[in-house]
Amino acid sequence: MAEPTPRRDAPRLRPAPLLFEPTAAAADPEHFFDLESIDDPRALLERATELTLAFRAAADRAMEFQAMAAAQLADPRHFDRLTAADIAERAEWTEDYAKKMVEFGRDLLRGGEGQDQGPIEPS
Repeated sequence: MAEPTPRRDAPRLRPAPLLFEPTAAAADPEHFFDLESIDDPRALLERATELTLAFRAAADRAMEFQAMAAAQLADPRHFDRLTAADIAERAEWTEDYAKKMVEFGRDLLRGGEGQDQGPIEPS
């Protein structure tokens, strides 16, 4: 399970920057953020760990935005709201997961009540 994301009242840690790779380097399947060029295992572990944390933080943050968007799309006050099944289809989720994401998004939009559950794991 992913680690819980920091909440609005907790400061967000700044992960290592995700440096964009030149197109030629990205086309090489062996090339990944220049990790293959690091010979020192200590330095390699440090940089790979930085990247892992950065990707994890980015994924958690993106998931929060997915949840907020799902909640907005399902808002019953809107005549053009989507059902959980519609949201699930658009996001390639199961309907049960879409329902959980809508609820999580509503919590986020309300300002965080009930956020102690941490990120939602896909089913």
